[in-house]
Amino acid sequence: MHFYIDKTDFIREWWDGEDIVTLITRPRRFGKTLNMSMLNCFFSNKYAGRADLFEGLSIWNENKYRELQGVYPVLFLSFAGIKQTSFENTRRSINRLIADTCNQYNWLLTEGFFTDSDRKFFQDVTAEMNDDLAAVSLKKLCDWLYQYYGKKVLILLDEYDTPLQEAYVNGFWDESVAYISALFNNTFKTNPSLERAVLTGITMISKESVFSDLNNLTVNTTTSSQYAASFGFTEEEVFRAMTEQGFGEKEQADVKRWYDGFAFGNVKDIYNPWSVTYYLNEGKVGPYWANSSGNGLISHLLRRGSAEIKIQFEKLLYGKEIAVFIDEQIVYN
Repeated sequence: MHFYIDKTDFIREWWDGEDIVTLITRPRRFGKTLNMSMLNCFFSNKYAGRADLFEGLSIWNENKYRELQGVYPVLFLSFAGIKQTSFENTRRSINRLIADTCNQYNWLLTEGFFTDSDRKFFQDVTAEMNDDLAAVSLKKLCDWLYQYYGKKVLILLDEYDTPLQEAYVNGFWDESVAYISALFNNTFKTNPSLERAVLTGITMISKESVFSDLNNLTVNTTTSSQYAASFGFTEEEVFRAMTEQGFGEKEQADVKRWYDGFAFGNVKDIYNPWSVTYYLNEGKVGPYWANSSGNGLISHLLRRGSAEIKIQFEKLLYGKEIAVFIDEQIVYN
């Protein structure tokens, strides 16, 4: 079974928003990585001439957007796999990711504008590089790409908060914040070769920590109206896919009862794509979303939280509801 739901309006909405650095937070399994991959395929010059990827989709209806396809150097990184239990291993893993990203462009070493100093810097970008070098490594790569292509760089960072959650749960928060803050400040703030950037995650970590210097950051959370229908499936999209697969009104009612659980901004009836996709494949409802990711933060909260927190969770387990005020910034300390 194959089906496709067109989310390319996200490209238009993000580009027209003209924000320099955009942070988008959504729950797990809501298509963040897929949308980031879509941005990469649309803008990256590695996909120049690949109009076939977008022909027939919403973004391709206007010529001004067609002219943007495949014209920018794009750095696409993901912290999804940075789940280490010590700071040294976390630091080494991020350094290795940066080094691997740089090595995709090792052909730059033969370019005439590359100086001996540039070559030494490039070769020093390894998993074992010191923190000062790591902090400016992506900024330096952006400078080189800008020099070569004559276009500033787009940076896409998926699941920025994964290593920070692990740092909190495993007790090395302060070291991780210092390291990642320096990296983010140089990459997303003091970077003249940056065109725009998008970060995704499940949480908005307090601006007093990793984002303290990023006054150019625009935050989009689940309560924001912007991009409200870009992550997750709307009810119309779900029912249309079900109809195409031969499911009727009874099955639609079952799916609504099981998976219609989210509202983003002013858009209600948002469905979790992971669960809907599994339903369409299996033909029956089930808790497909459960245990599809780590629950370290919840476990930590339940073990160390107040009695009131435990009472609230117990109410939820018994099928009751609770009403709470939402603080959209996570202050881990």
